[in-house]
Amino acid sequence: MSWGATGFFSVTSQLHFHFLCVMNFRTQLLHLIDEALKEDCGDGDHSTLSCIDPHERGRAVLKIKEAGVLAGVEVAAQIFAYKDPDSKFQKLKDDGETMQPGEKAFEVEAGVHTILTCERLVLNCMQRMSGIATLTKTYTEKLAGYKTRLLDTRKTTPNFRLLEKEAVRIGGGVNHRFGLFDMIMLKDNHIDYCGGIEKAIDKAWKYVQEKKPGLKIEVETRSLEDVEIVAKAGKGKVFRVMLDNFTPAQIKPALEILGDDFETEASGGINISNITAYAATGVDFVSVGALIHQARSLDLSLKAI
Repeated sequence: MSWGATGFFSVTSQLHFHFLCVMNFRTQLLHLIDEALKEDCGDGDHSTLSCIDPHERGRAVLKIKEAGVLAGVEVAAQIFAYKDPDSKFQKLKDDGETMQPGEKAFEVEAGVHTILTCERLVLNCMQRMSGIATLTKTYTEKLAGYKTRLLDTRKTTPNFRLLEKEAVRIGGGVNHRFGLFDMIMLKDNHIDYCGGIEKAIDKAWKYVQEKKPGLKIEVETRSLEDVEIVAKAGKGKVFRVMLDNFTPAQIKPALEILGDDFETEASGGINISNITAYAATGVDFVSVGALIHQARSLDLSLKAI
């Protein structure tokens, strides 16, 4: 890390995301940034263009105004670097840290045009991500002492899933499949259209062997009878069984049927008040769509120094 005289470091090539080896997170992020800036700027940021010298440089600070879990600092650094490769960025807090009103998350030095044009995009990303990370942390704290882990879902904002799922990870959750391409999940509609669980499993398994070796298969079940079918027909083929809308009392016999041959996931109707009861069953995962679609953005502001 090369430090300048001001104590800032260049953000170019500094970021490392855990997704990088899996799905080229940085490439996806740069695409998101480019499209978001096009949406916001149109044919120009006329407010800035009208009154600020294009060569003017300045500094700004991200001020925290609400308690929670901070998320999106690394993303903010990349946004400024994308617009101004010569920008310098100093993290004052890291993603995943607890934040309190009055604290500062980062300082940035860049062209004033860059700071003003990127301000809203940075805030939108960080406020949304911090809200998701904070809610996720609240859920994961309920799982303390249990083996059960918390999964997100595909119930995300179109074209913003990348950062919503990153926020879940920062908050202590585990990312489920990113999209339709990285896992086979045979849900109720797939099973009904196909003609039954056993038929759907057999077809999916054949597809994997012929088209996508290594792709994992998960199957949704809606009753103990479904669980029994998967236990017999899916052994060696299915890696995870979703227990959809099962109560904690119903999950216990389902786990006995499945034994150690499958990972298990409880889904549907799980919230902050009952998640501990689900964890107490010994299920491997609980998936909660509310982590993302019910999260509230937290209050942050970017101010000129």
